Amino acid sequence: MANMQRQSAVAFQARSVETVTRGRWTVVLRYADEGQGPYLVDLSHQPRWDVQDSDLSRFAPGGVSVPETAGGCALHDGVLINRMNRTQAAVWHLNATPPPMPAESAYTDITAGGVFLALFGAHTFDITEKLTSLDFQDPRKQPPFLVQGPFCRVPCQIVVLEKDADGGGILLTCSRGYARSMLDALLDAGSAFTLRPAGEARFANWLAKMNG
Repeated sequence: MANMQRQSAVAFQARSVETVTRGRWTVVLRYADEGQGPYLVDLSHQPRWDVQDSDLSRFAPGGVSVPETAGGCALHDGVLINRMNRTQAAVWHLNATPPPMPAESAYTDITAGGVFLALFGAHTFDITEKLTSLDFQDPRKQPPFLVQGPFCRVPCQIVVLEKDADGGGILLTCSRGYARSMLDALLDAGSAFTLRPAGEARFANWLAKMNG
């Protein structure tokens, strides 16, 4: 059981040209013909933790303090902390080498039970507007920030990482059982804007550029 290979629920109809095995996951680094963007990247292999406690102020996963207010996010060195409500926060790891999960009982590893996608590049918000009424371009909010609600009528957590005149980028998680429906809806909505599947390397380059 310890050596069982893990498999993402996301399956792109695209030919992978570079892969790597990491943490019992097969990770696609590059697909053939990724195009010029926008891009859709499967990050479901990236560790995600749930943290629940009556006093979240005492937690700092990866050295990042939990934001004080619901909807607040903190991103540092590939660790993204999202404050969901008074007693709950989500920890998403965006780098290839995440730290081990703390042994404290407040933490739960939820990686295997969910889908984790990145959508970024030109026309990102033209695509999302087809699929949800959630406002990802609220001028009162500066990225990163968390939005919770229905996306394609599926309960989701979405973090807006970037919004500008040339495009933007979001991270989206939902239950693993919605993978096929979510993927089909995103690719269909993005077809008019040349949305293509891309590998983790494309996401890593975008994240590095965004962080300067």
